[in-house]
Amino acid sequence: MRNAHGDFIWYELMTGDPAQAAQFYEPVAGWKIGDPVPSPTEYRMIDTGDGLVGGALTLTDDMTQHGARPTFMGYIGVDDVDATLEAIEAKGGKMLMPATDMDGVGRIAMAADPQGAPFYVMRGITDEVSTSFSPDRPGHTAWNELQTNDLDAAREFYPAVFGWALGEVMPMGEMGDYQFIDHGGRMIGAMMTAPPGVPTAWGFAFNNPDIDGATQRIQSAGGVVTHGPVEVPGDQRVIMATDPEGVPFMLVGK
Repeated sequence: MRNAHGDFIWYELMTGDPAQAAQFYEPVAGWKIGDPVPSPTEYRMIDTGDGLVGGALTLTDDMTQHGARPTFMGYIGVDDVDATLEAIEAKGGKMLMPATDMDGVGRIAMAADPQGAPFYVMRGITDEVSTSFSPDRPGHTAWNELQTNDLDAAREFYPAVFGWALGEVMPMGEMGDYQFIDHGGRMIGAMMTAPPGVPTAWGFAFNNPDIDGATQRIQSAGGVVTHGPVEVPGDQRVIMATDPEGVPFMLVGK
């Protein structure tokens, strides 16, 4: 895969009810969640109409018994999965799923940072460039946001493992710093201290050209708007919400 080491290249919705997920996200995010593709687990591609952004993985009973829950997960592209796992562990992170070769896809592994935020690392088998993270394309991911219980530790871990640069800092009063992340010559997201009771985890915002309409569609489709719409830097507005399974996500648009 021709993406640079450290690029976000894929996003995965883990869901216990793919049919319900399709009914929710198709009108809300403008996605088409397709039929299952041949794979060891039931997997459906998420199509924006302007390229694939990710997939929907159906959770099995065995997965849930081992602690898996409905959530969004990000895939970070790397030059060498095994070497990256070594770097993750050397910096205090943890391997959650060993490196595995998937036919026609590439080599992947699941890991967590020192504070427990999970993510995948992947080396794709093809030379195709992922456009899953494309802030200006509707339905694509526009922002990657880490909420963590140790911001200073995250500032040390991610640049060391993935080559990210720490950009500007936006003070947020009692909430602390909002640390922007730069990679490959552009801003890809931010890190912040998690509010009380919020677990350390990555969250993702998807580009949506109709924030007002999306607010209504979230509620009509059985989701909950937890915050917003509110204005954010860059002449944009953002909605924070949860889907019918309680999975948090964000929508952002001009």
